[in-house]
Amino acid sequence: MAQYTRKQVVEEAHKLAKMMADIEEIDRFKQLEAKLNENKKVQDYIQRIKALQKQAVNFQAYGKTEALEKVEKEIDRLQEELDQIPVVAEFKESQMVINDILQMVSSTISREVSNEVIRSTGGDVLKGETGSQLNNQTSCNH
Repeated sequence: MAQYTRKQVVEEAHKLAKMMADIEEIDRFKQLEAKLNENKKVQDYIQRIKALQKQAVNFQAYGKTEALEKVEKEIDRLQEELDQIPVVAEFKESQMVINDILQMVSSTISREVSNEVIRSTGGDVLKGETGSQLNNQTSCNH
C-alpha cells in the first residue's frame, strides 16, 4: 500500500480546490456576485444596513435598549426588502448550492478516510469496525 506524506495530501487538496473553483455552480456564483456589486439599488440597501449595524453596536455598548430595538427592527425590514430583489435571492440560493457541494465533498472525504482505515485493517465497513475491534470481539469472552 502506498504511503503519502501530509504535504502530498495537502497538495492534492489544493488541486481539488482548483477543480471545484471551476465548476458550473461557482461560475454562476461569480456572475451573480458581479451583478450584486453592479446593482445600485442592492448596494444602497447594503450601505444602509451596514450604517444601521454600526449604530446598533453603539446603542448596545451604551445600553440604549429602546434605540437598539428600533434599529434592529429597521435592519430586519431592510434585509427583508433586500431579499425580495431577484438577484439577491438568486445569489443566496447560489450560496446554498455551493455550501451543499462543499458539505458533500467534505462528508465524502471523511467517510472514505474512515472506510479506508477499516478496510486496511481487515475490518468490516458495513459494521463500521476496524480489524482490531473485530479481533477483540472474537477473542474476548465475557
